[in-house]
Amino acid sequence: MMAMIEMANWGAGAMGEVDQVGRRLRDRQGDNEAWFEEWSRMAKAQEGKAEAAEAANHGLTAGTFYLHAAIYHLYAERFIPPGDRKNESYRASVRCFEQGAKQRYPNISRVEVPYLDSAMPAYFVRADVSGPAPAMVCFDGLDSSKETSALFAGVEMTRRGVHLLAIDGPGQGETLRLRNIPSRYDYEVAGTAAYDYISQRPDVDPQRVGVMGFSMGGYYAPRIAAFEKRYAASVAWGAHYDYHAVWVARRREMDAGGTRVSSAKFHLPWVLGVPDMDAAMKKLESYRLDTVAKNISCPVLITHGEKDTIVPVEMAHKLYADIGSQDKTLKIFSVDEGGCEHMQGDNRLLCANFVADWVMDRLVR
Repeated sequence: MMAMIEMANWGAGAMGEVDQVGRRLRDRQGDNEAWFEEWSRMAKAQEGKAEAAEAANHGLTAGTFYLHAAIYHLYAERFIPPGDRKNESYRASVRCFEQGAKQRYPNISRVEVPYLDSAMPAYFVRADVSGPAPAMVCFDGLDSSKETSALFAGVEMTRRGVHLLAIDGPGQGETLRLRNIPSRYDYEVAGTAAYDYISQRPDVDPQRVGVMGFSMGGYYAPRIAAFEKRYAASVAWGAHYDYHAVWVARRREMDAGGTRVSSAKFHLPWVLGVPDMDAAMKKLESYRLDTVAKNISCPVLITHGEKDTIVPVEMAHKLYADIGSQDKTLKIFSVDEGGCEHMQGDNRLLCANFVADWVMDRLVR
């Protein structure tokens, strides 16, 4: 729920609405059906308000309600197994997001990034600049999508003169849900495809393109930077130094009934394209950066929360130590300053500004 509250910073939710649903769910913890029903109910209520605003020719108001609906539809399907209901909820999220962005963020456009014999759907968030400009490619995490990163990463980047390509890579968002393309450990394949696409755009300077990832993307982005040398900078928004080790601990707590690291048991195998958790754990053995971090030579930023309960802060220090770049920055957000939780879920705007400033200093100035 903290993630939904934070999206209010970019006009894609409201604390009161999140609180209203939270109160309905307070005595139904662990009830995945109740979660789906209540968030779907709130999403549809926002859609109804959007449609009424459209009928009154109040486009900006409609756009706001559509963005709220998009985020609530997205999180509604979080604990629902793969299937028609999950896909329909996600389709509703995409539809509402694109309707909302048309009114509130007209600089966001949908694009397709060629990938092997398919394509990865993405949003290009354009900065208000003339001529070829810097750009960042942004990959999602384990259970997020481009509909969130286009806002919390894209808005702050474009305000600083940097375009952003918010992309659903293999195992993420629409690419997983509607195209059935699972994750892969060698994410440089997706990273190269993304660079090949964005570097050909006439509004992008191909010498000033960086790559970033948040949460699980904090494994993907450094991995990409280690192999795809055309990227000029890299950001790990949450350092996943050894993703297998993360899930050894996470699985142990889930099996014991813990809630700090809540994730549906179907989710990881689904993302990885394997039948069960044992197979998922085996596949994750390759998701580690200890042997490749030394090959990263571009400027790198690592951000991490001091009290991250999903990925221990020690992993950020290990990744920082191993990275071969001369220009590398480690930012640990403390309890006192805020942003101490996983991916700064308790103060995402704080980190979004820090990341965007760092990128501006490397790619714009």
